[in-house]
Amino acid sequence: MTSVAAAVQKMQAKFNPAAAAGLDLVFGFRIDDDKHFSLIVKNSTCELESGENPDAQVTLVMDSETLEGIVDGSTDGMQAFMGGKLRTEGDMMLAMKLSELFPS
Repeated sequence: MTSVAAAVQKMQAKFNPAAAAGLDLVFGFRIDDDKHFSLIVKNSTCELESGENPDAQVTLVMDSETLEGIVDGSTDGMQAFMGGKLRTEGDMMLAMKLSELFPS
């Protein structure tokens, strides 16, 4: 298993279904410019899909080291964004919702 796959699985394990009640969102992730996956959050569930999802309302772009740090709590997502290690494409406000859906 790659470090990206392991980080994504850890992230999915932290999912907070209560925070996702009534939501219907698709978060895209592009890691190291060549690894794509999506988290589909719908009605208190979270499904992980490999590949790019054209329905993603926001896509987070970062390297694998940044992803691993955010997932394990050693990197603050907002600091990564402000430092240029994380960028968003699409609805940036939805990216802020990730901390509620996947708490540390």
